Amino acid sequence: MSNIELSGSHHATEQTTSKSDPPEEFIVQFWGVRGLIATPSSNTSRYGGNTSCVEMRVAGKRLIFDGGTGLRILGRSWLELSGPLVAHLFFTNSQSNRIQGFPFFAPAFVAENCFHIYGMAASNSASIKHSLCDQMLQPHFPYPLQVMQAELLFNNLTPGSKITLDDVTIQTALINQNQRSAGYRVSWKNYSVAYMTDLYQGADEIELGCIRGLIEGVDLLIANATYTPPTAHSHEYAELLWKTAVNLAHHAGVKRLVISHHHPDDHDDFLDSVQTEVKNAFPQALLAREGLILPVMQGNKTV
Repeated sequence: MSNIELSGSHHATEQTTSKSDPPEEFIVQFWGVRGLIATPSSNTSRYGGNTSCVEMRVAGKRLIFDGGTGLRILGRSWLELSGPLVAHLFFTNSQSNRIQGFPFFAPAFVAENCFHIYGMAASNSASIKHSLCDQMLQPHFPYPLQVMQAELLFNNLTPGSKITLDDVTIQTALINQNQRSAGYRVSWKNYSVAYMTDLYQGADEIELGCIRGLIEGVDLLIANATYTPPTAHSHEYAELLWKTAVNLAHHAGVKRLVISHHHPDDHDDFLDSVQTEVKNAFPQALLAREGLILPVMQGNKTV
């Protein structure tokens, strides 16, 4: 288990506020909610077709979880901000749908910006830096990672790593051994959000113990509905597919649940019906949509 402690003092300034007076807020915003592959179409316009990317704005810190194609949209929105940017990017694994937006993350090409990047070693032992570099090599991409002018600081996580950013804490665990996938719990003051999009049926007791440890009593759990491989997926979205997340939420005392990482074959009308089923099982649950903003705490008030 390793601990990483970072203060708010960097070559760039955290967000556009002073470190002594960070905003009193904890806000979650969804920029990409699909798994496997981006799915832009008229049938996915309400929920969105970009692959996974979630932003958390916590006490003046900008945290990003996964860099799917939603990261490109997030990056474009940040270009409107004034001043240098500092942000922290956490990857759950190194599969293409989690990292494919990184080469198109426009703020990484701005020299005055600084990004801390975190991830566990992939199943082939490649570090997160290695995985991000590889996808930007010819013939996959025309420009190497070195063309990014921002300061990129890579951090190799091990299961159980803990990251401290002033009074914000990010705990990690290995929640899926086969895919080498990390889960995260972000805590600030008395508020917490857990992000884990690689739940699967049949997790062993060690994995389940790690998962329960991260989600116990959180204000918000962001999780996936499990599904079969693409060749076997059907629209018989049986209760079995989302009950893993719902059961965990019930037993861990989770206050709110968001199901994200939707299958690319799941169109909007179908996801509407799934949301109805999920809410019947867990009333404080909903399905993630691109652009969804969920305040966890704002202005000293729990939302």
